[in-house]
Amino acid sequence: MDAEVVLKEEDMDGSWTLLSWLASCLMVFGGALPYVPQYQEIQRSSNSEGFSTRVCLVLLIANILRIFFWIGKQFELTLLLQSVVMIITMFAMLHLCCAVQNTNRVSTKQHRLSDLDFRYFWKWSTFEDYLLFCFGFTVLCALVTLLLLDSAVFVETLGSLAVMFEAMLGLPQLLQNFHNSSTKGMSVKMVLLWTAGDVFKTTYFVMNESPTQFWVCGVFQIIIDVAILLQVLFYSQDTRVKLG
Repeated sequence: MDAEVVLKEEDMDGSWTLLSWLASCLMVFGGALPYVPQYQEIQRSSNSEGFSTRVCLVLLIANILRIFFWIGKQFELTLLLQSVVMIITMFAMLHLCCAVQNTNRVSTKQHRLSDLDFRYFWKWSTFEDYLLFCFGFTVLCALVTLLLLDSAVFVETLGSLAVMFEAMLGLPQLLQNFHNSSTKGMSVKMVLLWTAGDVFKTTYFVMNESPTQFWVCGVFQIIIDVAILLQVLFYSQDTRVKLG
């Protein structure tokens, strides 16, 4: 009987380990999945106007800060790997948007990072400028972190800033939709996957007792996701009224 109990316990432990591993994989790559339908939508329509590239800005800053937060306070390796995957994904989105915008550009005037014109911040014409900005931001973060790494207050502030930026993930898209008075060109599948992912990761943070900043960020993101989905309903209804 004792042997049977031991075998059952081993099976339960094995099942829990497998579920934990699958959850970790979903955490690492799941954050990038919502951008697959948006990427396909931009490719199909050859138009990136419906997608706010400032979503990429927010996520790049958030995940670069999270990497430096991990250096100061080593939380789950899963979340570190998630940041690396997300940074690569955002660069892929920016590269596509730049390619599409340059193809559709009527004017020959280009806006470069070196122009130092704040009116065109994050509206540059070449992908290389986005890479250069992120490189400069990373170097700056590295220098500051090197100087203040021994300060617990600095490390916690870094973590708070990382999750605060991540919490604002959907805000640029929300504002873009409001500015366009339309959700055309935005992938609804992307937002639905955002919502599903945010619910999942918030639950993951709570169950794994991650730093408080993480689950607070998740709750705020869910609220923004719901607001964007309400925009989809509102603007589609408004369009039907206009078309009679």
